[in-house]
Amino acid sequence: MKRLFRYVTLLLFMVLTTETALAQQPKIRQQHEVKRKETIFGISRMYGITIQELIDVNPEMNMPGYELKKGTIINIPWSKNEPQAPTNDVPTPNSQQPAAPVKAEGVDVRNREIRVGFMLPLHKINGDGKRMLEYYRGFLMACDSLRANGISTDIRAWNVAEDTDINTFLQDPKAVACDVIIGPLYSKMVKPLADFATQHDIRVFIPFSINSHEILVNRNLMQVYQPQTEQNESIIEHFMERFSDTHPVFIDCNDTTSQKGIFTFGLRRRLEAKGIDYKITNLTSSDAMFFKSFSPAKRNMVILNTGRSKELNAAMAKLNGLRLSHPELRISVFGYTDWLMYTRHQLENFYKFDTYIPAPFYTNLQSPQTERIMLKYRWNFHTDMMNALPRFAITGFDHAYFLLKGIHIYGKNFSGGAGMVGYKAIQTPLHFERIGNGGLKNKSMLFVHYLPERKTETIYF
Repeated sequence: MKRLFRYVTLLLFMVLTTETALAQQPKIRQQHEVKRKETIFGISRMYGITIQELIDVNPEMNMPGYELKKGTIINIPWSKNEPQAPTNDVPTPNSQQPAAPVKAEGVDVRNREIRVGFMLPLHKINGDGKRMLEYYRGFLMACDSLRANGISTDIRAWNVAEDTDINTFLQDPKAVACDVIIGPLYSKMVKPLADFATQHDIRVFIPFSINSHEILVNRNLMQVYQPQTEQNESIIEHFMERFSDTHPVFIDCNDTTSQKGIFTFGLRRRLEAKGIDYKITNLTSSDAMFFKSFSPAKRNMVILNTGRSKELNAAMAKLNGLRLSHPELRISVFGYTDWLMYTRHQLENFYKFDTYIPAPFYTNLQSPQTERIMLKYRWNFHTDMMNALPRFAITGFDHAYFLLKGIHIYGKNFSGGAGMVGYKAIQTPLHFERIGNGGLKNKSMLFVHYLPERKTETIYF
């Protein structure tokens, strides 16, 4: 009898253990037959689950070299966060999407999903569309990561090309339900979208180059782009703070196409106002005359009046010759954002001459974080990011994390101020300031500093 009791007890334990193990496994909702061009990322978004949840019920996806192929049958789990809420809403450009929920008055956005609308050219017809499509994909990647942190989003996308009337899209009832709209790309569309945002109390996040008076009068707008004149003022201000003890040397590079004279002229006026002596020389000057412009006692800060590669090559050759004949000189170089495109060819010179490059972003291709997101992009979309500066997908990722986390924490009171979110950008830092009684404008800039010991640092301001 005792032996029988032990057997029954053991059997009961095994049954309970098996049931517990099964209960801990992800529950399968259904199976999905992979269609042409579908990706792991797209399928996870289709069913409202994370990529990791999808992999957990399809362990073969972890195998090296795994590829998602048309006709493959994969398991779809219930979401851990919403086990009873399957969804087929796929936020892809031009998709037929179900009707949007009506915005519930009085329901704090911090207590529900954030409804995001995209009004950008999302197509593959031209460069604008391709860049914005990559930006959009990066934004979606961030949404997937944020979901794992308890921040849910409902994405709606409209393909708002340059030759379309944005008012047509604003008549869509789904647009009214948005908490925030990302766009537009074209200045002519800002006014109607801004008016629509005011009418329906919607935040508008303008991610790229826009020139519009609306930012001065509409509190619903957040504009990332800074006009070049404003960037110049900020850069000059921080140049004066950081390099006031240097000896500035301006080199005329004889570039008749250059627009950098606006910056160098403004900087010279500020130096004169502060009583700081500077010298002007020319790439065509003799070696003796070129040397006379440099100080043997102070660190020399060299400023060119061009952003072009050809003249930069010539200037670096001139500086290398000067250093060979006068190794005692301390020389640093102050450049332009354009120069980041030439890093591959100029890196040794940048290190050698202690170069500072002002920019609103910095893509460190050697950083593990950058490598991971580029690999994840390739995995999700079966293509590489465009070879551009900035990387548009990483810009989208940074924007999404900053904006959506901010809205999740602060709701409608999110102003994008420095330190509000606590997110360290991979590429594109942001901090916003209110423009009078108008909207919020990004004021973030940085110096990329190439140190002689072959290190690179970013100095934020």
